[in-house]
Amino acid sequence: MQVLSPYQVAALRILSAGFVLIPFTFRAIKQVPKNKLGLVALSGIIGSFIPAFLFCLAETKIDSSLAGILNALTPFFTILVGIAFFELKAERKKIIGIIIGFIGLILLFTGNGHIDFKNVSYSSFIFVATILYGLNVNMVGRHMHGIGSINIATLAFVFLIIPCLFILYFTGYFSLPLGQKEYLISTSASAVLGIMGTAVASILFYMLIKRAGAVFSSMVTYGIPFVAVFWGLMLDEKITIWQVISLSVILAGVYLANSNKNPFSIFRSKEKG
Repeated sequence: MQVLSPYQVAALRILSAGFVLIPFTFRAIKQVPKNKLGLVALSGIIGSFIPAFLFCLAETKIDSSLAGILNALTPFFTILVGIAFFELKAERKKIIGIIIGFIGLILLFTGNGHIDFKNVSYSSFIFVATILYGLNVNMVGRHMHGIGSINIATLAFVFLIIPCLFILYFTGYFSLPLGQKEYLISTSASAVLGIMGTAVASILFYMLIKRAGAVFSSMVTYGIPFVAVFWGLMLDEKITIWQVISLSVILAGVYLANSNKNPFSIFRSKEKG
């Protein structure tokens, strides 16, 4: 967003995802039941389209650490929305696990003793985005079991091509000097984000929802810090013991929330032996 507006970056992201999936459109239309087309389109809107704009707008004012912490609210809202609207039965163990994971994420981002909370009002954009993520995860998990993941992603993003083109037109994108280096770089970066971080990632995410369930799938947000540490190592950044401890707490929360066994059963079995 050095030379492009938040609206242009978000629109290019979704537009790129739609373009790369166009070759699968004909098959998707044939295979997706007609009564599910509306749900697929809605999934694209609430699960990708609106959040893309909300995140871009938020990160014009708030720092990345606060954005990362707020993004981890997704599992909370997945459970809350599931309980409220989708008859989800969340065990106490899952809720405790998610809370532990969220605490670990907070520890990770506060390890340097500083979080910039200026312009906190912009954090409400990410707050709304995580609610939409939770709604979308439950909707896909509940109502789209018989639809292929590629088909869902294809129709969801292809339906959004025209709205994105309108947004780019009315924000003056096509009037910009797009041949200049900085605009080429920004446009290319937005396209990569759309193709890899939206189209491919959404297909994988829809597959995960179908195979592992809504709650587990929503917890992939806790993997973001691991990716951040990986890139830090690649760039020769210093990884502290505090970060390792924080990641361990996150991993413990993920395990507890998704374990089918009582975490204390091993001790009970030894007592019986």
